[in-house]
Amino acid sequence: MDREKYYALMQAPEALDYELYLKTGSLLACQKPFDELCNRDELQFQVVHQVEELWMKLMAYTLLDVDDYLKAGETHRVVTLLGRCHRIMRLMTDQLDLLETMSPKEYQEIRLQLGNGSGQESPGFRILLKLVPELWRSFEQRYLVAEGRTVRSIYDEDYRHDAAYAVAEALIEFDELFGKFRWHHLFLIHRSIGMGAASLKGRSVDLLQAGAKHRFFPELWDVRVAMTDDWGGQYGRVRDSIGHSEAP
Repeated sequence: MDREKYYALMQAPEALDYELYLKTGSLLACQKPFDELCNRDELQFQVVHQVEELWMKLMAYTLLDVDDYLKAGETHRVVTLLGRCHRIMRLMTDQLDLLETMSPKEYQEIRLQLGNGSGQESPGFRILLKLVPELWRSFEQRYLVAEGRTVRSIYDEDYRHDAAYAVAEALIEFDELFGKFRWHHLFLIHRSIGMGAASLKGRSVDLLQAGAKHRFFPELWDVRVAMTDDWGGQYGRVRDSIGHSEAP
């Protein structure tokens, strides 16, 4: 196979309308030229991380609309758009699996190209960390304060499986998926460089575990604990086995 011929085709200038609209020339020039790659896996490493940034850009753009619809109480719009973000989060998590096809040795070679770079410097990730908490404030004002309700009433005391409940569940699903993404990324690091190693910032990557335990909407998680504890207080935390029965 003529490798050089196909390399040229992959880097051909924009000509057709599809290429011009998507700016494929610029997009495909965002990676290193083939002859400058440090090894055969570096292109994959760049592409996966660049695609992650594009997904996070779309997610942040979508969440701005979600915030507007939260404030307006447009529940169907909120749930639909958060559903889109849920799909994006799953795509982001799944595509990390590609990076597990690298050997630790090849990753070490790629790591030399990163300078002092770290995933914590991702612009999309940093924006999401700032943007997502705003959603809770909007939910709280529109679905709790304005309606004279609490999280506990939505889930328990005044449970109706209504609009407020649907939005709360969409928010906690986003929180769960974001956490799964962070844990998946943590396992990728564990597999590639080991958890006891120092990051390119000189800090132990073990510190990333604290971030993976972070929750955007702790109130939605805590209500489950409160309900379960109250249930245990009413029905008993330790009870007879359902297989136990008194003799007739």
